Amino acid sequence: MSPDDLSTLQPATLVVSGGRPDPTPGAPVAPPIVLTSTYAAGGDLIYARGGNPSWEPFEEILGALEGGSALLFSSGMAAIHAALRLVPVGSTIVAPAGPYNGVHQVLTLAHERGEFVVRWVDSSDTEATIAALDGADLLWIESPINPLLTLTDIAAVTAAAHERGAIVVCDNTFATPLNQRPLTDGVDVVVHSVTKYLSGHSDLILGACVTAATERGVAAHASLAETRHLEGAIPGAVEAWLAARGVRTLSVRMERATRNAAILAARLARHPQVAQIRYPGFGAMLAIEVAGDADAAQRACAATRLVSHSTSLGGVESQWERRRRHPNEPETTPPNLIRMSVGIEDIEDLWADVSAALDQAADA
Repeated sequence: MSPDDLSTLQPATLVVSGGRPDPTPGAPVAPPIVLTSTYAAGGDLIYARGGNPSWEPFEEILGALEGGSALLFSSGMAAIHAALRLVPVGSTIVAPAGPYNGVHQVLTLAHERGEFVVRWVDSSDTEATIAALDGADLLWIESPINPLLTLTDIAAVTAAAHERGAIVVCDNTFATPLNQRPLTDGVDVVVHSVTKYLSGHSDLILGACVTAATERGVAAHASLAETRHLEGAIPGAVEAWLAARGVRTLSVRMERATRNAAILAARLARHPQVAQIRYPGFGAMLAIEVAGDADAAQRACAATRLVSHSTSLGGVESQWERRRRHPNEPETTPPNLIRMSVGIEDIEDLWADVSAALDQAADA
């Protein structure tokens, strides 16, 4: 389907119908995998680092979902690095205090090396964020933020950043374009870890950037594509094909996982072993602060049978972990905080597993 045709569809239909081969007689319904490193001379493609038809179905679907133009990368971190390359060395970056620890490590190292000046800010405080933007070149947004799940007024801080000439990048991994579309709030570039909800089965590593159809967004797209090509941060054909297959069920997976998360959040808020519940009111991510110390939280994580005690998120299976077990996790993350990615299992089975693990941690 053409981009104009896709733009008229609801997201639940778009993920199923986008990225399909033209419906000519005898054509396959599902896109094929193209496994090649080079191409016969005379066509648009010369060498596979510059492009592969296997990337296109997923890029078409994600671009239509976000309302922009998508580029696949080899990982979420590759997409993040490419987005940070949109501003030159010496630039000032405003970023949320306590973001995803990969972003925290990259920006902390860049600041220490003098590559960027980084201003950390409580991004849930709109006035403080805007005040930090004077002289800034790039605003980095996570909403909900990972793992504290606080929200940012994306439209307000983006407008303020643009008034000061800064480019705006928003990580939309947690929310997915089913819950928010930052480009419609004026954001220039959206970043995704495709590894998570978009592919949805914990079986691949990919990232993506999506750019707005604005002068700033078009320029960003060209720069991102150049970075991907010259640095070789390209997706594998098989991974791209798996992501296109996985995204077909995004709507139904998110519907079920979100319903489960809302029920769990309400029940966890009443559990005596939960000191605080963090849930933004949408999506399938939540976090709890366990009553007691880090050891109590660690014991709870280790006690489940259904919920996987592992890092990452966004798969069909539920996962949780104590985030401060990672040595590079920002200190803004409480030591007793457990981040949970709620899956699509039966809710009563999930609740029995989680509540029993919390009870066991309290009894130890």
